[in-house]
Amino acid sequence: MAVNLQIERAVERLMYASRWLLAPVYAGMSLALLALAIKFFQDMYHVLPDILRLSEADLVLALLSLVDLALVGSLIVIVMFSGYENFVSRLDISDTAEKLGWLGTHDYTSLKMKVATSIVAISSIHLLKVFMNINATANDKILWYMLLHLTFVLSAFMMGYLDKLSKHQP
Repeated sequence: MAVNLQIERAVERLMYASRWLLAPVYAGMSLALLALAIKFFQDMYHVLPDILRLSEADLVLALLSLVDLALVGSLIVIVMFSGYENFVSRLDISDTAEKLGWLGTHDYTSLKMKVATSIVAISSIHLLKVFMNINATANDKILWYMLLHLTFVLSAFMMGYLDKLSKHQP
């Protein structure tokens, strides 16, 4: 009996300590954020010299691509910090350091909703880009883009609805 209890405690300690395997994943997201920043400035470098020659539609498409990258970057930051705080350890940031106001306020449910709504926003931008360049896209592809976007919207709505239902359960 005592041996089983010791094995159980050892397994539980090992499982709890294994959360630290996520720490390099969240740290690695910093590299993904760096890659995204490089891509953002690469796109900006290509747009700026032609800004006066671009049509309004082409400029809007280029800007939508930049907004899209910014949204993905924001999503990476949210997942990186919230995921680390929820699953690994609290961030030990001194009171004198600049601190994000939302740090420590996102639980798993709110993190999940932030990710879902970010995906809907990113999908919306992609769909808007398709519509702004509608002549270059086949009708069947437009239908697939719309169906995929509606799937994201419906999924985010259902997740929010189910979370609301679960909070009202006794």
